[in-house]
Amino acid sequence: VEGLHGDLGIIGTDDVALLISKSGETSELAGLLDYLIRLGVPVVALTGDPTSSLARHAEVVLDCSVAEEACPMDLAPTSSTTVTLALGDALAVAILRLKEFSPEDFARFHPGGALGRKLTVRVGDVMVAEGYPALGTDADMRRALVPIAEQRGTVPIVDDLRRVVGVVTAGDLTRAIERFEQRWVEVSVTEVMNRAPITARPDERGTAIVHRLEERGVMAAPVVDDEGRLVGMVHLHDLMRAGAV
Repeated sequence: VEGLHGDLGIIGTDDVALLISKSGETSELAGLLDYLIRLGVPVVALTGDPTSSLARHAEVVLDCSVAEEACPMDLAPTSSTTVTLALGDALAVAILRLKEFSPEDFARFHPGGALGRKLTVRVGDVMVAEGYPALGTDADMRRALVPIAEQRGTVPIVDDLRRVVGVVTAGDLTRAIERFEQRWVEVSVTEVMNRAPITARPDERGTAIVHRLEERGVMAAPVVDDEGRLVGMVHLHDLMRAGAV
């Protein structure tokens, strides 16, 4: 109705009109359809009657017909509205794939709410950067004990250039005690550490690192720069609090 009272000005020749009508004979559509045809705007029709006027004038017809409505009188659109919603969602997903719409695009156009936070939180927003302790490859497990306890169960191991070469976790500590018994305090961290830990980049999406942490069953990951040097640590709990889950 509003389209015939000024809103048609927003429609251009590069647009496609999606018209929805159960009967395909709605009186308000007649004038609108005539204008769209004269303007040369392609029409996609979602209708319950593929032989209707709307269907006959549309380039593409999506049949939303149902055997009967859920309404006990078979009058009010109920089942047909559900079918229409499903077809509308299918169209949206098809266009999303056709345009290669990415999570970054979604975040740019939907920055608010829980969805926005999930897509916009970056590792650098939540990582612990200042003063995070790391151990060198010459350290023994005695020196790893306090950092593991104070830093929520994970301490990175770095070389002389602060490049991450592994991590030692509380689980690694437990296994070292079981394996080496009383000698565990003297064992080098390089004998205990995980040499292929998950690492993250500051500009990485929080959702991506959450997925990798959960997949590997670990709680934290070193954050590294382009040279693999330690710049911080990111913890699953911090990502969850920031809404990256």
